[in-house]
Amino acid sequence: MTYIGIIITFVFINNFILNQFLGLCPFIGVSKNIESAVGMGFAVTFVMAIASLTTWVVYTWILVPLNITFLQTITFILVIAALVQFVEMVIQNISPALYKALGIYLPLITTNCAVLGIAFISVQKRYNALESFVAGFAAGLGFLLAILLMSAIRTKLDFEWIPKPFRGIPIAFVTGGLMALAFMAFDKALLTNLIG
Repeated sequence: MTYIGIIITFVFINNFILNQFLGLCPFIGVSKNIESAVGMGFAVTFVMAIASLTTWVVYTWILVPLNITFLQTITFILVIAALVQFVEMVIQNISPALYKALGIYLPLITTNCAVLGIAFISVQKRYNALESFVAGFAAGLGFLLAILLMSAIRTKLDFEWIPKPFRGIPIAFVTGGLMALAFMAFDKALLTNLIG
């Protein structure tokens, strides 16, 4: 698959939030305002891209040669946890306000199944190092796109009348479901038509 195909696939067709429903905790929890959504989106994009490349290196150069691929899950989680700690320290030093706004959701990137999912997909699809990085980056862009769209919609919903039982999290899930339906328009036929 070409690099453009990988990008289109993970941003639109197999969007981790809107197609595979992975990583919903930060998607719902941080999408209340745009600044937090942007910060979380970029943090997740960075972690997904670097985690995909790093886990590929660890899998290809350490786990496979030593014939210990059964340790890939625990190894991938440790790599992702180290990357998240790094991102957390950087955000805390660069933007304390953003660090405070992200709150508990920033360390939860460690257990974000979307980050672990892209690491597994890169290994299962036998991507090379650059394809793994591009897949992780594209999956992160898909996460960023979804959380920005959700944040913009939730900001507008704050000024609309919503029946009491649907206010807050319920309307966020309804909105996410409608967004997922809209993203179903992107399919493999579209990819084939775009890149041949």
